[in-house]
Amino acid sequence: MVRITITRGLLATAALCALHTSASAGGLERGGYNIDLLFDPSPVAAETSGTYVAPQRKLKNVQDINRANGLGSDGRNGGTTTADDSEDYWVPRIGVKAGFGDSVDCMADYSQPWGAHTKPGANWRGANENIETKVESDNYAVTCSYKFDMGPGQLRLIGGGFYQVVSGFKERLVVPPTGLGNGIGRLNLEDSGWGWRAGLAYEIPEYAFRASLVYNSEVKLDSITGTLDLTQVPRALTPVGGRVYNVFGSQDMPDTVELKVQTGVAPGWLVFGSVKWVDWSQLSTIPFCVVGTTSNCTSRNQITSLDLGYRDGWTISGGVGHKFNDQWSGALSLAWDRGTSQGYGTQTDTWTVGAAVSYSPTQNIELRLAGALGILTGGSSGPVTIDGISYGNDTRYDFEDDLVAAVSTSLKVKF
Repeated sequence: MVRITITRGLLATAALCALHTSASAGGLERGGYNIDLLFDPSPVAAETSGTYVAPQRKLKNVQDINRANGLGSDGRNGGTTTADDSEDYWVPRIGVKAGFGDSVDCMADYSQPWGAHTKPGANWRGANENIETKVESDNYAVTCSYKFDMGPGQLRLIGGGFYQVVSGFKERLVVPPTGLGNGIGRLNLEDSGWGWRAGLAYEIPEYAFRASLVYNSEVKLDSITGTLDLTQVPRALTPVGGRVYNVFGSQDMPDTVELKVQTGVAPGWLVFGSVKWVDWSQLSTIPFCVVGTTSNCTSRNQITSLDLGYRDGWTISGGVGHKFNDQWSGALSLAWDRGTSQGYGTQTDTWTVGAAVSYSPTQNIELRLAGALGILTGGSSGPVTIDGISYGNDTRYDFEDDLVAAVSTSLKVKF
Protein backbone atom coordinates (compact mmCIF):
# COMPACT_ATOMS: atom_id res chain seq x y z
CA MET A 1 0.00 0.00 0.00
CA VAL A 2 1.42 3.42 -1.01
CA ARG A 3 0.28 6.27 1.20
CA ILE A 4 0.21 9.95 0.32
CA THR A 5 2.74 10.82 3.03
CA ILE A 6 5.27 8.79 1.08
CA THR A 7 4.58 10.28 -2.31
CA ARG A 8 4.02 14.04 -1.95
CA GLY A 9 7.65 14.84 -2.66
CA LEU A 10 7.61 12.42 -5.58
CA LEU A 11 4.61 14.13 -7.19
CA ALA A 12 6.37 17.48 -7.10
CA THR A 13 9.59 16.04 -8.52
CA ALA A 14 7.74 14.27 -11.32
CA ALA A 15 5.91 17.50 -12.19
CA LEU A 16 9.24 19.32 -12.52
CA CYS A 17 10.49 16.64 -14.93
CA ALA A 18 7.43 17.31 -17.11
CA LEU A 19 7.93 21.09 -16.89
CA HIS A 20 11.32 21.21 -18.59
CA THR A 21 10.20 18.60 -21.13
CA SER A 22 7.43 20.89 -22.43
CA ALA A 23 9.91 23.76 -22.76
CA SER A 24 11.63 21.94 -25.66
CA ALA A 25 8.42 20.95 -27.49
CA GLY A 26 7.54 21.94 -31.07
CA GLY A 27 5.50 24.72 -32.60
CA LEU A 28 5.68 27.91 -30.57
CA GLU A 29 5.54 26.07 -27.26
CA ARG A 30 7.60 27.30 -24.32
CA GLY A 31 6.11 26.44 -20.92
CA GLY A 32 2.73 25.30 -22.21
CA TYR A 33 -0.14 25.05 -19.74
CA ASN A 34 0.38 23.47 -16.31
CA ILE A 35 -2.11 23.18 -13.42
CA ASP A 36 -0.31 20.63 -11.22
CA LEU A 37 -0.21 23.09 -8.31
CA LEU A 38 -4.02 22.87 -8.11
CA PHE A 39 -3.69 19.30 -6.78
CA ASP A 40 -1.43 20.19 -3.85
CA PRO A 41 -3.17 18.92 -0.67
CA SER A 42 -2.00 21.83 1.50
CA PRO A 43 -4.58 24.51 2.44
CA VAL A 44 -2.32 27.18 0.87
CA ALA A 45 0.68 26.69 -1.43
CA ALA A 46 2.81 29.11 -3.46
CA GLU A 47 5.28 28.04 -6.11
CA THR A 48 7.76 29.73 -8.41
CA SER A 49 9.94 28.09 -11.04
CA GLY A 50 12.30 29.00 -13.83
CA THR A 51 13.51 26.88 -16.75
CA TYR A 52 16.55 27.75 -18.85
CA VAL A 53 16.67 26.07 -22.26
CA ALA A 54 19.68 26.01 -24.59
CA PRO A 55 18.93 24.54 -28.05
CA GLN A 56 21.92 24.12 -30.38
CA ARG A 57 20.35 24.01 -33.85
CA LYS A 58 22.94 24.62 -36.60
CA LEU A 59 22.19 25.04 -40.31
CA LYS A 60 24.52 24.01 -43.15
CA ASN A 61 24.63 23.73 -46.96
CA VAL A 62 22.57 26.91 -47.19
CA GLN A 63 21.46 27.96 -50.68
CA ASP A 64 19.71 31.19 -51.65
CA ILE A 65 17.25 30.00 -54.28
CA ASN A 66 15.55 33.38 -54.79
CA ARG A 67 18.23 35.89 -55.68
CA ALA A 68 15.66 38.63 -56.27
CA ASN A 69 15.43 39.14 -52.50
CA GLY A 70 18.60 37.49 -51.19
CA LEU A 71 22.37 37.31 -51.26
CA GLY A 72 22.85 34.78 -54.07
CA SER A 73 23.71 31.11 -53.71
CA ASP A 74 27.00 31.61 -55.54
CA GLY A 75 28.25 34.10 -52.96
CA ARG A 76 28.04 36.98 -55.41
CA ASN A 77 26.66 39.23 -52.69
CA GLY A 78 28.39 37.49 -49.79
CA GLY A 79 26.75 35.32 -47.16
CA THR A 80 27.80 32.16 -45.36
CA THR A 81 26.54 28.64 -46.04
CA THR A 82 26.20 27.92 -42.30
CA ALA A 83 24.31 29.59 -39.46
CA ASP A 84 23.37 29.15 -35.79
CA ASP A 85 19.58 29.17 -35.83
CA SER A 86 18.67 28.96 -32.13
CA GLU A 87 18.81 31.27 -29.10
CA ASP A 88 18.77 30.32 -25.41
CA TYR A 89 15.74 31.38 -23.37
CA TRP A 90 14.10 31.43 -19.91
CA VAL A 91 10.61 30.17 -19.05
CA PRO A 92 9.27 31.58 -15.74
CA ARG A 93 6.17 30.47 -13.84
CA ILE A 94 4.56 31.57 -10.58
CA GLY A 95 1.37 30.36 -8.93
CA VAL A 96 -0.65 30.45 -5.71
CA LYS A 97 -3.21 27.83 -4.68
CA ALA A 98 -5.76 27.96 -1.87
CA GLY A 99 -8.24 25.41 -0.57
CA PHE A 100 -11.73 26.39 0.55
CA GLY A 101 -13.17 23.70 2.78
CA ASP A 102 -12.80 20.06 1.85
CA SER A 103 -14.10 20.32 -1.72
CA VAL A 104 -12.98 23.51 -3.49
CA ASP A 105 -9.46 24.47 -4.62
CA CYS A 106 -8.48 27.51 -6.68
CA MET A 107 -5.21 28.54 -8.29
CA ALA A 108 -4.00 31.79 -9.83
CA ASP A 109 -0.85 31.68 -11.94
CA TYR A 110 1.34 33.56 -14.40
CA SER A 111 3.18 31.73 -17.18
CA GLN A 112 4.64 32.11 -20.67
CA PRO A 113 3.06 29.27 -22.67
CA TRP A 114 4.19 30.33 -26.16
CA GLY A 115 7.40 31.74 -27.56
CA ALA A 116 10.18 31.43 -30.10
CA HIS A 117 13.52 33.06 -30.81
CA THR A 118 15.69 32.32 -33.83
CA LYS A 119 18.54 34.59 -34.90
CA PRO A 120 20.68 33.28 -37.75
CA GLY A 121 21.63 36.89 -38.58
CA ALA A 122 21.93 38.94 -41.74
CA ASN A 123 25.12 37.38 -43.12
CA TRP A 124 23.92 33.91 -44.09
CA ARG A 125 22.51 33.07 -47.51
CA GLY A 126 19.07 32.49 -46.04
CA ALA A 127 18.64 36.06 -44.81
CA ASN A 128 15.71 36.45 -47.21
CA GLU A 129 13.88 33.81 -45.13
CA ASN A 130 14.87 34.97 -41.66
CA ILE A 131 17.31 37.30 -39.92
CA GLU A 132 15.66 37.26 -36.51
CA THR A 133 12.24 36.12 -35.29
CA LYS A 134 10.99 36.48 -31.73
CA VAL A 135 7.60 35.61 -30.21
CA GLU A 136 6.68 36.23 -26.56
CA SER A 137 3.58 35.59 -24.47
CA ASP A 138 2.16 36.39 -21.05
CA ASN A 139 -0.64 34.28 -19.60
CA TYR A 140 -2.70 35.16 -16.51
CA ALA A 141 -5.00 32.36 -15.36
CA VAL A 142 -7.45 31.38 -12.62
CA THR A 143 -8.42 27.72 -12.31
CA CYS A 144 -10.73 26.08 -9.76
CA SER A 145 -11.89 22.57 -9.00
CA TYR A 146 -14.65 20.87 -7.05
CA LYS A 147 -14.12 17.35 -5.76
CA PHE A 148 -16.46 14.79 -4.25
CA ASP A 149 -16.35 11.13 -3.24
CA MET A 150 -16.91 8.53 -5.93
CA GLY A 151 -16.08 4.86 -5.43
CA PRO A 152 -12.75 4.30 -3.68
CA GLY A 153 -11.50 7.80 -4.58
CA GLN A 154 -12.59 11.32 -5.48
CA LEU A 155 -13.73 12.84 -8.76
CA ARG A 156 -12.59 16.40 -9.40
CA LEU A 157 -14.32 18.81 -11.83
CA ILE A 158 -11.93 21.43 -13.21
CA GLY A 159 -12.67 24.77 -14.88
CA GLY A 160 -11.04 28.13 -15.40
CA GLY A 161 -10.13 30.99 -17.69
CA PHE A 162 -7.04 32.87 -18.80
CA TYR A 163 -6.05 36.14 -20.44
CA GLN A 164 -3.17 35.97 -22.90
CA VAL A 165 -0.96 38.62 -24.51
CA VAL A 166 1.12 37.61 -27.54
CA SER A 167 3.68 39.84 -29.25
CA GLY A 168 6.69 39.52 -31.51
CA PHE A 169 8.66 40.64 -34.53
CA LYS A 170 10.39 39.28 -37.60
CA GLU A 171 13.23 40.71 -39.67
CA ARG A 172 14.26 39.41 -43.08
CA LEU A 173 15.94 40.58 -46.28
CA VAL A 174 13.29 41.97 -48.64
CA VAL A 175 15.67 43.03 -51.44
CA PRO A 176 19.46 42.73 -51.83
CA PRO A 177 21.37 45.44 -49.93
CA THR A 178 22.36 48.57 -51.85
CA GLY A 179 23.90 51.94 -51.12
CA LEU A 180 20.36 53.25 -50.57
CA GLY A 181 19.50 50.82 -47.72
CA ASN A 182 20.31 47.47 -46.19
CA GLY A 183 17.21 45.87 -47.74
CA ILE A 184 15.87 44.61 -44.39
CA GLY A 185 12.18 44.77 -43.47
CA ARG A 186 10.81 44.41 -39.93
CA LEU A 187 7.32 43.25 -38.95
CA ASN A 188 6.13 44.10 -35.39
CA LEU A 189 2.90 42.55 -34.04
CA GLU A 190 0.82 42.34 -30.84
CA ASP A 191 -2.64 41.24 -29.67
CA SER A 192 -4.43 39.69 -26.70
CA GLY A 193 -7.39 37.41 -26.09
CA TRP A 194 -9.23 35.19 -23.65
CA GLY A 195 -9.35 31.41 -23.28
CA TRP A 196 -10.89 28.82 -21.00
CA ARG A 197 -10.14 25.34 -19.70
CA ALA A 198 -12.20 22.40 -18.50
CA GLY A 199 -11.31 18.95 -17.30
CA LEU A 200 -11.77 15.98 -15.03
CA ALA A 201 -9.49 14.22 -12.58
CA TYR A 202 -9.92 11.06 -10.53
CA GLU A 203 -7.75 10.51 -7.46
CA ILE A 204 -7.20 7.69 -4.99
CA PRO A 205 -4.85 9.30 -2.44
CA GLU A 206 -4.17 6.04 -0.60
CA TYR A 207 -2.40 4.71 -3.70
CA ALA A 208 -1.07 8.05 -4.97
CA PHE A 209 -3.20 7.49 -8.06
CA ARG A 210 -4.34 10.38 -10.22
CA ALA A 211 -5.65 10.51 -13.79
CA SER A 212 -6.51 13.89 -15.30
CA LEU A 213 -7.79 15.02 -18.67
CA VAL A 214 -7.74 18.78 -19.35
CA TYR A 215 -8.76 20.79 -22.41
CA ASN A 216 -7.43 24.32 -22.99
CA SER A 217 -9.32 26.35 -25.56
CA GLU A 218 -8.06 28.44 -28.45
CA VAL A 219 -7.18 32.06 -27.80
CA LYS A 220 -8.65 34.14 -30.60
CA LEU A 221 -6.34 36.94 -31.68
CA ASP A 222 -8.87 38.69 -33.90
CA SER A 223 -7.23 42.12 -33.91
CA ILE A 224 -3.51 41.64 -34.39
CA THR A 225 -2.01 45.06 -35.06
CA GLY A 226 1.49 46.30 -35.72
CA THR A 227 3.81 47.88 -38.24
CA LEU A 228 5.77 46.81 -41.29
CA ASP A 229 8.92 48.91 -41.46
CA LEU A 230 10.33 49.06 -45.01
CA THR A 231 12.34 52.27 -44.62
CA GLN A 232 15.55 50.35 -45.37
CA VAL A 233 14.07 48.98 -48.59
CA PRO A 234 14.72 51.37 -51.53
CA ARG A 235 11.56 52.47 -53.33
CA ALA A 236 13.52 52.25 -56.57
CA LEU A 237 13.62 48.45 -56.16
CA THR A 238 10.03 47.90 -55.03
CA PRO A 239 7.03 50.25 -54.96
CA VAL A 240 6.23 49.44 -51.33
CA GLY A 241 9.70 50.41 -50.09
CA GLY A 242 10.75 53.46 -48.10
CA ARG A 243 7.74 53.57 -45.73
CA VAL A 244 6.31 52.29 -42.45
CA TYR A 245 2.88 50.65 -42.83
CA ASN A 246 0.27 50.04 -40.16
CA VAL A 247 -0.86 46.43 -40.64
CA PHE A 248 -3.47 44.05 -39.22
CA GLY A 249 -4.38 40.38 -39.28
CA SER A 250 -5.86 37.57 -37.20
CA GLN A 251 -4.86 34.14 -35.91
CA ASP A 252 -5.98 31.74 -33.17
CA MET A 253 -3.43 30.36 -30.74
CA PRO A 254 -3.91 26.58 -30.52
CA ASP A 255 -6.17 24.54 -28.28
CA THR A 256 -4.65 21.63 -26.38
CA VAL A 257 -5.70 18.35 -24.77
CA GLU A 258 -3.53 16.61 -22.18
CA LEU A 259 -3.96 13.29 -20.37
CA LYS A 260 -1.80 12.64 -17.30
CA VAL A 261 -1.65 9.47 -15.21
CA GLN A 262 0.43 8.66 -12.14
CA THR A 263 0.28 5.95 -9.50
CA GLY A 264 2.28 4.47 -6.67
CA VAL A 265 3.58 1.00 -7.46
CA ALA A 266 5.44 0.16 -4.23
CA PRO A 267 6.33 1.97 -1.01
CA GLY A 268 8.32 5.03 -2.03
CA TRP A 269 7.95 4.41 -5.79
CA LEU A 270 5.82 6.24 -8.35
CA VAL A 271 5.35 5.91 -12.12
CA PHE A 272 3.89 8.66 -14.29
CA GLY A 273 3.12 9.43 -17.93
CA SER A 274 1.32 11.88 -20.18
CA VAL A 275 0.05 12.36 -23.72
CA LYS A 276 -0.53 15.86 -25.11
CA TRP A 277 -2.00 17.08 -28.40
CA VAL A 278 -1.62 20.67 -29.62
CA ASP A 279 -3.49 22.03 -32.64
CA TRP A 280 -0.47 23.62 -34.32
CA SER A 281 -1.77 22.82 -37.82
CA GLN A 282 -3.96 25.93 -37.74
CA LEU A 283 -0.78 28.02 -37.80
CA SER A 284 0.06 27.69 -41.48
CA THR A 285 0.38 31.03 -43.29
CA ILE A 286 -0.82 34.20 -41.55
CA PRO A 287 -1.50 37.14 -43.93
CA PHE A 288 -1.16 40.81 -42.90
CA CYS A 289 -2.72 43.73 -44.73
CA VAL A 290 -2.30 47.49 -44.70
CA VAL A 291 -4.78 49.28 -42.46
CA GLY A 292 -7.41 51.12 -44.52
CA THR A 293 -7.00 49.08 -47.71
CA THR A 294 -9.42 46.24 -46.84
CA SER A 295 -11.65 45.03 -44.04
CA ASN A 296 -10.90 41.35 -44.63
CA CYS A 297 -7.24 40.39 -44.82
CA THR A 298 -6.49 37.37 -47.02
CA SER A 299 -3.54 36.06 -49.01
CA ARG A 300 -4.93 37.88 -52.06
CA ASN A 301 -4.59 41.37 -50.61
CA GLN A 302 -1.73 40.89 -48.12
CA ILE A 303 1.40 43.00 -48.04
CA THR A 304 3.33 40.30 -46.15
CA SER A 305 2.76 37.09 -44.21
CA LEU A 306 4.21 34.83 -41.54
CA ASP A 307 4.73 31.37 -43.02
CA LEU A 308 4.95 28.46 -40.56
CA GLY A 309 3.42 25.42 -42.26
CA TYR A 310 2.97 23.50 -39.00
CA ARG A 311 1.26 20.18 -38.42
CA ASP A 312 -0.34 19.12 -35.11
CA GLY A 313 2.02 18.46 -32.24
CA TRP A 314 2.09 15.30 -30.12
CA THR A 315 4.14 14.84 -26.94
CA ILE A 316 4.38 11.52 -25.07
CA SER A 317 6.35 11.22 -21.84
CA GLY A 318 6.81 8.80 -18.98
CA GLY A 319 8.99 8.23 -15.98
CA VAL A 320 9.58 6.84 -12.52
CA GLY A 321 10.19 8.49 -9.17
CA HIS A 322 11.57 7.29 -5.83
CA LYS A 323 11.49 8.73 -2.34
CA PHE A 324 14.80 8.08 -0.58
CA ASN A 325 13.83 9.49 2.84
CA ASP A 326 11.67 12.22 4.38
CA GLN A 327 13.81 14.96 2.81
CA TRP A 328 15.01 13.64 -0.55
CA SER A 329 13.27 12.22 -3.62
CA GLY A 330 14.17 11.95 -7.30
CA ALA A 331 12.70 11.14 -10.70
CA LEU A 332 13.78 10.14 -14.22
CA SER A 333 11.75 10.75 -17.39
CA LEU A 334 11.83 10.12 -21.13
CA ALA A 335 9.83 12.19 -23.65
CA TRP A 336 9.20 12.18 -27.39
CA ASP A 337 7.85 15.23 -29.19
CA ARG A 338 6.67 14.93 -32.80
CA GLY A 339 8.13 17.68 -34.96
CA THR A 340 5.68 20.22 -36.34
CA SER A 341 7.66 21.06 -39.49
CA GLN A 342 6.70 19.42 -42.80
CA GLY A 343 9.76 19.97 -44.95
CA TYR A 344 9.91 23.70 -44.19
CA GLY A 345 11.67 24.80 -41.00
CA THR A 346 13.76 22.97 -38.42
CA GLN A 347 11.20 21.56 -35.99
CA THR A 348 11.78 17.83 -36.34
CA ASP A 349 11.21 15.13 -33.70
CA THR A 350 12.82 15.64 -30.28
CA TRP A 351 13.85 12.99 -27.74
CA THR A 352 14.53 14.20 -24.19
CA VAL A 353 15.85 12.49 -21.04
CA GLY A 354 15.21 14.32 -17.79
CA ALA A 355 16.21 13.96 -14.14
CA ALA A 356 14.92 15.83 -11.10
CA VAL A 357 15.65 15.93 -7.38
CA SER A 358 13.54 17.35 -4.55
CA TYR A 359 14.70 18.43 -1.10
CA SER A 360 12.30 19.26 1.75
CA PRO A 361 14.16 20.67 4.78
CA THR A 362 10.81 21.13 6.54
CA GLN A 363 7.20 20.11 5.90
CA ASN A 364 6.50 23.61 4.57
CA ILE A 365 9.29 24.04 2.01
CA GLU A 366 10.26 22.10 -1.12
CA LEU A 367 13.32 22.92 -3.22
CA ARG A 368 13.61 21.20 -6.59
CA LEU A 369 16.23 21.02 -9.32
CA ALA A 370 15.88 19.30 -12.69
CA GLY A 371 17.95 18.89 -15.82
CA ALA A 372 17.32 17.54 -19.29
CA LEU A 373 19.32 16.60 -22.34
CA GLY A 374 17.68 16.01 -25.69
CA ILE A 375 18.32 15.30 -29.35
CA LEU A 376 16.86 17.55 -32.06
CA THR A 377 16.74 15.15 -34.99
CA GLY A 378 18.18 16.18 -38.34
CA GLY A 379 16.52 16.99 -41.64
CA SER A 380 16.29 19.63 -44.35
CA SER A 381 14.18 22.63 -45.33
CA GLY A 382 13.28 23.86 -48.78
CA PRO A 383 10.41 24.39 -51.23
CA VAL A 384 7.34 22.36 -50.27
CA THR A 385 3.59 22.54 -50.91
CA ILE A 386 1.26 21.94 -47.95
CA ASP A 387 -2.51 21.97 -48.51
CA GLY A 388 -2.02 23.84 -51.77
CA ILE A 389 0.20 26.56 -50.24
CA SER A 390 3.87 26.94 -51.19
CA TYR A 391 6.50 27.37 -48.47
CA GLY A 392 10.29 27.68 -48.42
CA ASN A 393 10.74 29.19 -51.88
CA ASP A 394 13.57 31.51 -50.78
CA THR A 395 16.12 29.23 -49.13
CA ARG A 396 17.22 25.61 -48.93
CA TYR A 397 19.39 24.15 -46.14
CA ASP A 398 20.19 21.01 -44.13
CA PHE A 399 20.70 20.31 -40.43
CA GLU A 400 22.03 17.30 -38.56
CA ASP A 401 21.09 15.87 -35.15
CA ASP A 402 21.66 18.61 -32.58
CA LEU A 403 21.51 18.84 -28.79
CA VAL A 404 19.15 20.73 -26.51
CA ALA A 405 19.84 21.14 -22.79
CA ALA A 406 17.61 22.51 -20.05
CA VAL A 407 17.76 23.16 -16.32
CA SER A 408 14.84 23.97 -14.00
CA THR A 409 14.65 25.23 -10.45
CA SER A 410 11.57 25.49 -8.29
CA LEU A 411 10.60 26.61 -4.81
CA LYS A 412 7.29 25.71 -3.15
CA VAL A 413 6.10 27.07 0.19
CA LYS A 414 3.09 25.40 1.87
CA PHE A 415 0.96 26.47 4.82
